[in-house]
Amino acid sequence: MKNNRRRWSSLSEFLEEIQNYNQIAGIAEIARRYFAMNAFDGVLTTIGVLAGNYLAGVRDLSIPIRIGIATSIAMGISGLWGAYLTETAERQRELTALEKISLIDQSETSIGRASRFAVIVVSIVDGLAPALAAIIVLIPLFLDNIIQNPILSYGLAGITALLSLFGLGLFLGKVSEKNLIGYGIKTMMAGLLAIAINFLIGAE
Repeated sequence: MKNNRRRWSSLSEFLEEIQNYNQIAGIAEIARRYFAMNAFDGVLTTIGVLAGNYLAGVRDLSIPIRIGIATSIAMGISGLWGAYLTETAERQRELTALEKISLIDQSETSIGRASRFAVIVVSIVDGLAPALAAIIVLIPLFLDNIIQNPILSYGLAGITALLSLFGLGLFLGKVSEKNLIGYGIKTMMAGLLAIAINFLIGAE
């Protein structure tokens, strides 16, 4: 019982510290923004991969799956690396400005620790969001052994992509406390536009 209490106390302190970091560095708000933007990119990029393969007459679904996974990995690494470098530079600039004003080294203060923690969280979110979004869209292609119809698999993947965009719109509507359905339609329209342009180009 004593050990359990110690562990719970330690977890409570950890969660309290994270809350403190969030208040100092605004982590949740930034991570939310990065998640929405990069998941949106991940879905639209995968729509491009699917449309390109479909229009090229590719019916061996292992090909768009491999391309989609490779693209999602590239997007994930790009997001993680880019966010890490960008956030590190921005946070360091803010800390340096604060140190000049306060004449105190901020690296081991709550502000310094919150900044480092924010960089890690935001980088992970930025890296995972597009990769996970891409994998979700590809799920119908993974189920080809069950569906056994490549064209239907492409169609279901397209529907999954549009539903994912609609879900992201609902999420943004919830964040903005505005019309959820309106936001859902706006984000889904981007997917429909991407599909339409790809088919128009492919028809030429």
